[in-house]
Amino acid sequence: MDLITNVNEYEAIAKQKLPKMVYDYFVSGAEDQWTLQENRNAFSRILFRPRILRDVSKIDLTTTVLGFNISMPIMIAPTAMQKMAHPEGEYATARAASAAGTIMTLSSWATSSVEEVASTGPGVRFFQLYVIKDRNVVAQLVKRAESAGFKAIALTVDTPILGRREADIKNRFTMPSHLVLKNFEGLELGKLDKTDDSGLASYVSGEIDRSLNWKDLKWLQTITSLPILVKGVLTSEDTKLAIQAGAAGIIVSNHGARQLDYVPATIMALEEVVKAADGKIPVFLDGGVRRGTDVFKALALGASGVFIGRPVVFSLAADGEAGVRKVLQILRDEFELTMALCGCRSLKEISRAHVVTELDRQRVAPRL
Repeated sequence: MDLITNVNEYEAIAKQKLPKMVYDYFVSGAEDQWTLQENRNAFSRILFRPRILRDVSKIDLTTTVLGFNISMPIMIAPTAMQKMAHPEGEYATARAASAAGTIMTLSSWATSSVEEVASTGPGVRFFQLYVIKDRNVVAQLVKRAESAGFKAIALTVDTPILGRREADIKNRFTMPSHLVLKNFEGLELGKLDKTDDSGLASYVSGEIDRSLNWKDLKWLQTITSLPILVKGVLTSEDTKLAIQAGAAGIIVSNHGARQLDYVPATIMALEEVVKAADGKIPVFLDGGVRRGTDVFKALALGASGVFIGRPVVFSLAADGEAGVRKVLQILRDEFELTMALCGCRSLKEISRAHVVTELDRQRVAPRL
């Protein structure tokens, strides 16, 4: 793995190593997969306006997220069932995040429990929550995460039903029989049943609470003292409602383009959300981040940090904990390089003036 030079190269290795059903599950998006491609393509349409002759002999990448100090604004997004990628799964990811001095978000649908991940050692960790129909189970899970030392809840709000992922339907996706959703083990919710469709889609249809609404964000605040991030916001209207409901932060996310196809790339939705948030709460982004240049662009457009998903599972599949560590290091190095070449010595020096978007170019284009 010494010859890996960028995070994209891990995907080809993962494709070789993983069973087709598992690789397809991790890589695919919804329906036509337009948004899946757009999550990447949209970054390529944002250009830099670098500043020169700045003293960049020292670069500071450190930041705080919800009051927690981290080494860089690059964090790990929740991705389900990581032991399908590697036997150590979430254990390896947790250790890699801790070594990098950054935040890991554990999925509700992890193949390691909150307690098991906590046992890997110190580290700032968030817990991603799906709200299922049995609210007693939800309350119990949130309390377990809090007791295990998790520092925030990332409430996923874009999945009342599962998006149509055609690869999973064709493969009749289900978890390998030796794995369970560990956070639900013993509650008859730990296994995905085999179906003629996607096993995950059937699971979501049966268990996820479609009635979830803004009032439930208030309910969550009554059962935990942890700050709650609302994950899956793409519009100014929902940003304002999230603030009114007491959200501690927003994650601009389209669920890795796995839910509703033909929604904007997250980097395209970011500025609208940032403007609506108006500095009241921090705004983060996930979706399509593959380069340090992507991280810089997101911060220039107002994000307080980014979360990465697929690069983690692909590097995990390729080389376990060492792979995840290397992905985080590559992105860190690329981001630091981008800062230096744009003339920025700290995150606070990254500004909107450092980038030009497609919309900016349209505004200044001469009219014929």
